[in-house]
Amino acid sequence: MKQNMSLLDRCLPHPFVSVIVAVCWLMLNHSAELFDVVVAIILGLIIPKLIQPFIVNTPNIHWRSAIQLFFIVLWDICVSNVRVAKQVLGPTKNLHPKWFRVPLDTDHEHVNSLLAMIITTTPGTVSAGIDQERGDILVHALSSEDPEAEIQEIKARYEYRLLAIFRVQQGESL
Repeated sequence: MKQNMSLLDRCLPHPFVSVIVAVCWLMLNHSAELFDVVVAIILGLIIPKLIQPFIVNTPNIHWRSAIQLFFIVLWDICVSNVRVAKQVLGPTKNLHPKWFRVPLDTDHEHVNSLLAMIITTTPGTVSAGIDQERGDILVHALSSEDPEAEIQEIKARYEYRLLAIFRVQQGESL
């Protein structure tokens, strides 16, 4: 650990975690009374300090791109829910399940892990795993007429944005 940390950094090593802990405490108690607020502040100071050795520092990310990607994924989840509902409730002859591999442009672990997570959280697709040796993600789509178009959409909508968020060049690793 750094020797020249300020008092604020020593007391509040992870401010975001402190806020999350305090807010969660207040939400779990359904209360904003003085006692609960004081307990929330105390927990918000103590818990992050206790778990400090287990928290890896967040890499330097481009926040504007991250927020944009968040809203893109949120939109895609909403649209995919409607599309999947229509597919599942419709005739099964219209379903064309497919397995395909999405080639990765980097072996950066944050980019690839988040890409696999986004694929899985979007209804209609599931990432079955990241193959580091092959450099791809195995994906199952509930229904796909053109797997190559799906691959290009995943890369354009998610992977390229993740590369920008983490400021990674194609082919670069962590």
